[in-house]
Amino acid sequence: MTAHIIDGKFFAKQLREELKGKISDCHAAPQLAVIWVGDNEASAVYVSSKQKAAQEVGIACELFHFSADASEADVLTLIERLNMEREVNGIIVQLPLPKHFHERHILEAIRTDKDVDAFKQVMSGALWQNSAPWASATPQGVLKLIKTVLSDLTGKHAIVIGRSNIVGKPMAALLLNEDCTVTIAHSKTVDLPTLVQKADIVVAACGQPRLVKKEWIKPGAVVIDVGITKVDGRLVGDVDFENVKEVAAALTPVPGGVGPMTVAMLLQNTYTAYLKQKDSL
Repeated sequence: MTAHIIDGKFFAKQLREELKGKISDCHAAPQLAVIWVGDNEASAVYVSSKQKAAQEVGIACELFHFSADASEADVLTLIERLNMEREVNGIIVQLPLPKHFHERHILEAIRTDKDVDAFKQVMSGALWQNSAPWASATPQGVLKLIKTVLSDLTGKHAIVIGRSNIVGKPMAALLLNEDCTVTIAHSKTVDLPTLVQKADIVVAACGQPRLVKKEWIKPGAVVIDVGITKVDGRLVGDVDFENVKEVAAALTPVPGGVGPMTVAMLLQNTYTAYLKQKDSL
């Protein structure tokens, strides 16, 4: 058996095209503000891709770039202003921030109804109560990719490898809300291979290149690879792709899997925020 390769680029493009059609009917374009502090090379790529995708679907995207030695006060002043601007529907802060910043302090300053990254604690709490208006973009993208091959997740055993606030924890909450039985694994987990072997759905988001081996995978499982690391000049994921595809029913590639969906879901969140703010006027 060779796994069906889930094409994240295709589904992201499909989502963007649907979004473009919806936005074309809007009275005014939704607006997204992107705050970037420093000169991290990877962040530069991510910011550029977000701007390009936003422009493609008709979302006005403005970048606010600070030097690496900027102060927290400067960024907080900007966030306060953007919070007050009615035209701005979504605000995101590109991570990581420079080491002298208190990340939680910055993220919590964003107005909840403009937190399109869903990184605020109140948004995380709402997700676990299945009442969030949207979730973090990457976990939402992963869920959509899973549903392209599994229409009903009820009763499926899912394992999430990784417990970050950005991917692991919200991913587990989304799967739980879909009536999956969910295991969260991490660096302190004992006998990880045995746990993975029981799972119908495997989401690898731990940042360890090619950690997940063929022998770990239950035949017919759906495997989603969130990891991305440069090894010997190549981008690889947390899954040993070439070998795992021999036993999995479906598998995402790296690159070209989850990454494109993350950007598309961020735009979807911005559009949803726009509609909710419009309705509240």
